[in-house]
Amino acid sequence: MRIASSLLAIALVALVGCADRSFTPTVPDALDVGTARTVFAATTRAEGADGSFGPERSENLSLLELTVSLPPNRQPGELKFGYANPNPKQQFAMAGRRTFDTTKDFRARLQQDIQTRAKGDRDITVFVHGFNSTQAETAFRAAQLAEDIKMPGTMVIYSWPSLGSPLGYAYDGDSVLFARDGLEKLLRSLHGPDVGNIVVVAHSMGSQLVMDTLRQIEIGDLGWSKRNLDGVVLMSPDLDVEVFRTQVSRFEELPQPFIVFSSQSDKILNLSQRLRGTHSRERLGNLSSIQSVSDLPIEVIDVTSFDGGHFTTASSPALIAMLNAASATAEAFGRENVTLGALFPGRVTHGQAATEIEVTNIAAEGS
Repeated sequence: MRIASSLLAIALVALVGCADRSFTPTVPDALDVGTARTVFAATTRAEGADGSFGPERSENLSLLELTVSLPPNRQPGELKFGYANPNPKQQFAMAGRRTFDTTKDFRARLQQDIQTRAKGDRDITVFVHGFNSTQAETAFRAAQLAEDIKMPGTMVIYSWPSLGSPLGYAYDGDSVLFARDGLEKLLRSLHGPDVGNIVVVAHSMGSQLVMDTLRQIEIGDLGWSKRNLDGVVLMSPDLDVEVFRTQVSRFEELPQPFIVFSSQSDKILNLSQRLRGTHSRERLGNLSSIQSVSDLPIEVIDVTSFDGGHFTTASSPALIAMLNAASATAEAFGRENVTLGALFPGRVTHGQAATEIEVTNIAAEGS
């Protein structure tokens, strides 16, 4: 009974005062005041009569180019939505939409975007969203991440058919299973002669989708992930640790680096444990130690000391600043010449193969 009450309370908080999230209009004039970010999208959401891609599922993979307008004078980590009536001076807005008829057209446009960049800036980041997310919100979050964390190269989102509702946890769980083939098709289509590194970044429930998809690829093509991906980052993964271990067991080698951002103060993951009847068993995204994954070649970054909710990595200004500093250090000295533990202040724990860094929030300690 307490579990049901907790879920209802969170759902009511999320719903009170919330605008209709089902449709976000295209506002080209937003670029007169905002900063443009191009986000490519692949989705297994069904297209509605109004041209939007909502929660319904489609066996077809739709391919798009989205132009996002980021409002001026925005603080790092800040992400405000306008939905049906966006104010581009204060909120993220959709400034352009283009749908491609064929995969060939999509690949040609993606290649064109890559070729406009400097040779050292031709990476592709694939962002896979989590629970309770609409397509527009996913594009906005990807644009915010790219801007704030200075992600190099081209951003591509994989938008799976989330219900976009705090009460849609079961529906979203089924949609993750439904969306695996679409993600595989996208990942297999990205390589090109001018493409640099390809990194997959997933949030929350999207981490299960990424791991299930890579597992199914590995079963049919052992070693594909290591050969074709240059890193995997799981942010607040809503993923059972034993399930994760089973997924990893089918890999010949995990892509490197393989990074997990975790937080023991993640209330959403704590609730997820209870909803699944596993309140005494941790999710991968709220590990209290690396003991259960010590033998796996992964790097766990514990950001418990930062206050950012279920997406601390994207929403905490202090952590964003630290990530940017770490990235600059790694770039200056070369990733192979600097350890992850040297990039962040905090306690480092080495397991059999895994490494954990409990990152210290210097800003909080100094206040």
